[in-house]
Amino acid sequence: MNARVPNLSRRHFIVGTTAVGAGLSLGLTFPFAIGNAEAALASPEIGAWVVIKPDDTVVVRVVRSEMGQGTITGLAQMVAEELECDWNKVTVEYPTPGESLKRKRVWGDFSTGGSRGIRTSEEYVRKGGAAARMMLLEAAAAEWKVPVAECVAANSTITHKPSGRKTTFGKVSVAASKLTVPAAADIKLKDPKEWKVIGQPKNRIDTYADKVTGKQVYGIDLTLPGMLIANIKECPVFGGKVKSFDASKATAIKGVKKVLQVGDSAVAVVADTFWIAKTALDQVPIEWDFGPNAKVSSETIKATFVEGLTAEQAFVGNQFGDIKAAKAAAAKTIESTYSYPFLNHAPMEPMNATAKWTPERCEAWVPTQDGEASMAAVIAASGLPAESCDVYKINLGGGFGRRGAFQDYTTQAVRIAKAMPGTPIKLIWTREEDMTQGRYHPAMMCKLTGMFDANKNLTGLHMRLSGQSILAAVRPAVVEQQKGRDPLVFQGVFDGGEHGIGYKFPNMLIDHAMRNTHIPPGFWRGVNVNQNAIFMECFMDELADQAGVDPVEFRRKFMGEYPRNLAALNAVADRIGWTKPAPAGVFRGVSQMKAFGSFVAAAVELSVTDGTKVKIHRIVAATDCGYAVNPAQIERQVAGSFVYGLSALFLEECTVKDGRIQQTNFTDFDSMRIAQMPKVETIILQGGGKEWGGIGEPTICVAAPAVLNAIFRATGKRLRDVPLKNSGFTLV
Repeated sequence: MNARVPNLSRRHFIVGTTAVGAGLSLGLTFPFAIGNAEAALASPEIGAWVVIKPDDTVVVRVVRSEMGQGTITGLAQMVAEELECDWNKVTVEYPTPGESLKRKRVWGDFSTGGSRGIRTSEEYVRKGGAAARMMLLEAAAAEWKVPVAECVAANSTITHKPSGRKTTFGKVSVAASKLTVPAAADIKLKDPKEWKVIGQPKNRIDTYADKVTGKQVYGIDLTLPGMLIANIKECPVFGGKVKSFDASKATAIKGVKKVLQVGDSAVAVVADTFWIAKTALDQVPIEWDFGPNAKVSSETIKATFVEGLTAEQAFVGNQFGDIKAAKAAAAKTIESTYSYPFLNHAPMEPMNATAKWTPERCEAWVPTQDGEASMAAVIAASGLPAESCDVYKINLGGGFGRRGAFQDYTTQAVRIAKAMPGTPIKLIWTREEDMTQGRYHPAMMCKLTGMFDANKNLTGLHMRLSGQSILAAVRPAVVEQQKGRDPLVFQGVFDGGEHGIGYKFPNMLIDHAMRNTHIPPGFWRGVNVNQNAIFMECFMDELADQAGVDPVEFRRKFMGEYPRNLAALNAVADRIGWTKPAPAGVFRGVSQMKAFGSFVAAAVELSVTDGTKVKIHRIVAATDCGYAVNPAQIERQVAGSFVYGLSALFLEECTVKDGRIQQTNFTDFDSMRIAQMPKVETIILQGGGKEWGGIGEPTICVAAPAVLNAIFRATGKRLRDVPLKNSGFTLV
């Protein structure tokens, strides 16, 4: 392999990985390109993305993380489509960020989040497959001494059309790997009408059998020779520190190797097994300095948010017309206030990472959503230069955003390993640690005001958000560039973009009173569109009732400029039979939104018994993601997203007392059961064009407001505070 190691300082790399950069070894220009790395010369590698072995096995390189969403299968489908290979011989592998760095970040951004695994990779990944096919054809033509134009590829076989001669990809892969990569301008991608692999419900590459039998290794399962296990306890109040601790009892326990402070705010025990480490840590008396945040509670946080609902100062996210004039001229004004709580990601696999440190090298094995973020954490914690570090991605037992930008667990593992040079240390958090040391979905309140004229026509809408900013905590430079505003707060109600609003009102103002807390916010699956969809779509039903108009018809009045939003709404309304009477005792609700580049809508049928027992019979979900790479996987993602969204709607919240999160396990942070899960009917709309949308996150947001709107139809009660368990409502 002909590769150069850039001379980068630790700081240079850590700063650099927060932005996009680098190019492909194929010599192509991509969205992240800042330069071109040399084409690899290792015999089986056809460019940077494809390796073809002599037995025709095709190895597709992927840098997106697989955590159950099916991304690696979709990426492999796109490469295979352009490569014209045998799908049954396709497999995948993860390159490391260290290797990518050596090759001038040849694989670009390693991050998996924001439903971007497919949509921001599709062009350059497909071009990688197409370039590899062109190189294989060129190698075969050179061997036969015929024009390349006379050769075609199909099913991992190359055929010379005039003579009928054939060869396989594997037989010419070595010769192909030595050829010059085609220029970007010379690579022509297939027309979608020609697709044979993209758009098909292919089976997952990561097989279900290995997961069912326990054969698949997740981060928590990893074993290395001589490995020890660490357990850790962080100050339960965010911002607190360790004052002192007594290790004497713990060190006397057989199997305990070390008790140490980790950073300013944690204590860890290293032992032969997890159970020894955990029970020993329980024997360590720790005196904490909780700091000023120990007085914070859910009540004090709510009071801050309530103040923000009427504050003079607020950051404008979207406005049209003159909302003040509309309020002054209104014949009638209606107002509603909604709230949304903190939420934990709560993946089935708690945070963990394995690290090995020596004065010469540091390696980490991490179940991560972002290999480069993990790499940056390893470099910073190890004190070693970038070229002396690397990260190996291990399968994730769930992520939902927790394992992306937030690498606290990786940092901890490296710090512990650094205290025991040469010994692999696997750090495993307890479930309680995972629940109380999260990076939580931000809490938010919202006051909505609707204005009507004397004829009950809507003349204006004011949406005031009050609550946390994720970017203020995680990407403060972005907020600074925006003069204090967090644009991410306005997901789903932006003026255009991948989270643009789907309505055009006569007058509108959507603003945000930023009220941050000491509870660290994070990117939770769906992020801010979750609460914004509830706020907007439930209030749309309230506005429709005030106007005396059917909720679907009311929405249509304001969607003329948004045909793809309207198409999704119409699709679910038609499928649910909106204009026809519902079965006796069954009530319907709808919602729609644009999120993560996709246009989504939901319609539900449910019944309510005893005033509070909700049975959801049916959900229809429409998704227009531009192009559907794997329809079967889209159906699974939509259904899975509804489990996530409905669990949060009915059951989940994180509350604060004495500065700390109160929920410590699934006993008090629950999830809906299989028997409570309704039938989901997925409608896939393919809007096409240049815009590719996401799948894993968009539809979460439309499930909750559709259910809330149907509950109102069934009970006459407007439920504006999440979760519904606090209002006595349960799923049956």
